[in-house]
Amino acid sequence: MSVTDFTLDHDEDCARPFFFAQRKLPLVWPSLPAILPHRIRRKLRHARAEIRARQSPTTSIASLHTSINPADTLRALRRHRWRAHDAQYLLLAAVGIFNLCVIQNPGPTTKTFLTSLLLTGLTLPLIRQFLLPALPVLAWLTFFYSCQFLPASYRPQIWVRLLPALENMLYGANLSNLLAAHKSTPLDLLAWLPYGAIHYASPVVVSAITFLFGPPGTLPVWARSFGYMCLTGVVIQLCFPCSPPWYENKYGLAPANYSIHGEAAGLAAIDRLLGNDFYTAKFAASPVVFGAFPSLHSAWATLEMLFMSSLFPKWRPAFVFYLMWLWWSTMYLSHHYAVDLVAGSLISGIAYFIARGTVLPRVQAGKTFRWDYDFVEFGEAPEEQEALDGYDYERAYHGSERDLDAYPVPLDALRGDCDEWTLGSSSCMSGSSRAASVGLRSPVVEDWDGETLGSGSEGEEQRYCKI
Repeated sequence: MSVTDFTLDHDEDCARPFFFAQRKLPLVWPSLPAILPHRIRRKLRHARAEIRARQSPTTSIASLHTSINPADTLRALRRHRWRAHDAQYLLLAAVGIFNLCVIQNPGPTTKTFLTSLLLTGLTLPLIRQFLLPALPVLAWLTFFYSCQFLPASYRPQIWVRLLPALENMLYGANLSNLLAAHKSTPLDLLAWLPYGAIHYASPVVVSAITFLFGPPGTLPVWARSFGYMCLTGVVIQLCFPCSPPWYENKYGLAPANYSIHGEAAGLAAIDRLLGNDFYTAKFAASPVVFGAFPSLHSAWATLEMLFMSSLFPKWRPAFVFYLMWLWWSTMYLSHHYAVDLVAGSLISGIAYFIARGTVLPRVQAGKTFRWDYDFVEFGEAPEEQEALDGYDYERAYHGSERDLDAYPVPLDALRGDCDEWTLGSSSCMSGSSRAASVGLRSPVVEDWDGETLGSGSEGEEQRYCKI
């Protein structure tokens, strides 16, 4: 496909009747509330003006789809280059079909309506850009809910003695029982904060932060990593059921069965303090009662710590402190053994480092918001790229010949393909280093699943066709 061919196709699209044209929702900035102090409103207006000023062809990678025309999704599917990576959608479809077959409540009518609503959302670009990366999270939630409908005859034997034995072999004692030996109301509240309050809101907060402050494409990677990590954890819990510390405290090492309901354990003190039975009822109705190994509480906190540390390296000690705080609370509340926490963190570490080495956009020095990025680099930084970190590429490119001498970088490498820069596909630095590393890409044209067409001859044509 040549640039001329694209121009003809573009003209034909523009000649279509208006009801076939792309329909887009207007995105307007909300007015600032008058209740805010004048100084804060002035700073917010200044930041908003800077973001508007950055909206140029070179920063189109940070823009969002606003189209609600299903034809755009069909065109994106036609140009999508199918790879082994797309097999994840077959896996998600299999999990979805399994959930629909196993779940007994709600009924078939509600299931059909929810499925139709999901498929409709996937055809609208405005909704698809957020819904598609969230599919692993939805698959995990529905799979976790469907576990309660599995007959006990199909489930494996529950391991009661294994985790206490591993705890004693690895640490010389049952750390959960040691930490829970001395109870008090201040300690109960201190343990409740990360385990029963912050934990459930933290994924939403991290999602908002990665969208605003991460490079374009960070939020989809975070969502997929989080969803697949949780889905893997539930599969392990279902295939390898183990009893938590509260079972040992209540029943000893007696054999367990699936008729036993979950226990709030240490969180029951919070219910008594608040005068309700929120946590008692919640854990009693848990679909996976014997899901001690691995700990998803630990997995969540570890994945959040890794992603947030990549965006804000200076705050890494605070994120590690939160992880240690949550580890202590889970053992203090008798919900997990220490070996469960290590296993949960291990799963999250695997998910994060796979994502970082392949699809996670790299944070660039001097960039604060997603709108600051003119190009995006994926995967691990090559050695020659790491040597260039810390240099002002903008000044090197736009400066004079004399300024370029101050940088230990070849002049041709900094200039790169200047036509590519003016077309808004990448910086000259990115264009020059792309041949040296497959981990560098400069996305401009997004594929149907939010990924980019930035490699190969077809990718070159697509980049030029963007403008």
